[in-house]
Amino acid sequence: MADEATNRDSFEVQAGYCNAMDAPVTTRLCRSIGRAITRETATGRAVLDWPGEPVADAMVLRLMGGFHALHRAGVDPALSRVFLGAVTGDDAVDGIIARTLTAHDAALLPWLAGPPQTNEAGRSAGLMTGLLHLAARFGPKMALLEIGSSAGLNLLIDRYGYDLGGVRAGPVPAELLIKPEWRGPVPPTAPVDIVGVRGVDIAPVDLNDDAAAERLAAYVWVDAVERQARIDTAIAMVRRYGVQLDAGDAADWVEARLAEPQPAGVARVLVHSVVWQYLPKQGRDRISAAMAAAGANATPERPLGWVMMEPNRDLHRHEIRVRGWPGDTPMELVALTHAHGAWVEGLSPPYETRGYVMRGGGSSET
Repeated sequence: MADEATNRDSFEVQAGYCNAMDAPVTTRLCRSIGRAITRETATGRAVLDWPGEPVADAMVLRLMGGFHALHRAGVDPALSRVFLGAVTGDDAVDGIIARTLTAHDAALLPWLAGPPQTNEAGRSAGLMTGLLHLAARFGPKMALLEIGSSAGLNLLIDRYGYDLGGVRAGPVPAELLIKPEWRGPVPPTAPVDIVGVRGVDIAPVDLNDDAAAERLAAYVWVDAVERQARIDTAIAMVRRYGVQLDAGDAADWVEARLAEPQPAGVARVLVHSVVWQYLPKQGRDRISAAMAAAGANATPERPLGWVMMEPNRDLHRHEIRVRGWPGDTPMELVALTHAHGAWVEGLSPPYETRGYVMRGGGSSET
């Protein structure tokens, strides 16, 4: 359980991530809120008395979504001047933030009630990088199972186009082309034929609801102009094509899906991005155990894969790790990536082999 100092310091921790991801306005806002927040508002008391681990709980990102929603709604002109970069001095920004916390306390407080839905189509670049590694090993046909799907933007992974350092995947032309800055060795050049995509979330976002779609967009940082355009396109695509997105517990869902018959010639692949930290340890352990058991029964005709894109908080980057069965090779770190897919850095073999380790000691048993 954190104390007030730790909860307040979490704003500086988040500011470090924002700064590393070239988001100067959001960096400034994080630092200002951390300085300006007090117990004089219900929002301030909820933040300073946060009962959990504020970084793992993404407490700051929850609140930042609320501030951005106020800006997008145009209800606080002074706050909008901060979001637009017209006010930058610490004292001036802190004063505006303090007044916003008081004036919009009732609107901001509910944003702390649940984890942020930071669904980002750009993360499909990292997931596709991992899928290319599996396709080179198992062949092109894959059925994907995604946990923590949020609004289902990455369930359209088969409809997006990709340029990964010159390696193309997905339809050509594509309604949405995802082309991150590529660094290092390129991924394998292998055909990928995704024959099915299905996802689950504990609280799926229905993008046919205008308020839900606006809330999702509010979690996109104001600095990220390209991301804002991309999420608008992806939301429109979900509304047009639909996605297969279930509501439920991730561990229950994975166990049930792995128990279903698997067609011959199709690799079944579990995928997820920036979700592992939000699962309880018992749930992570159950998923790891279910994957290990299914992997023990995998055959060349019915292979199993696992592709994850999860944060390395110490180094302000995300790791793309891949595991495939049959085979004894542990989870391999094949690439690093920006949290929102702005860049991907391929790595060279031999790859680091260990399970993903979260800050605070949590790890996957793979």
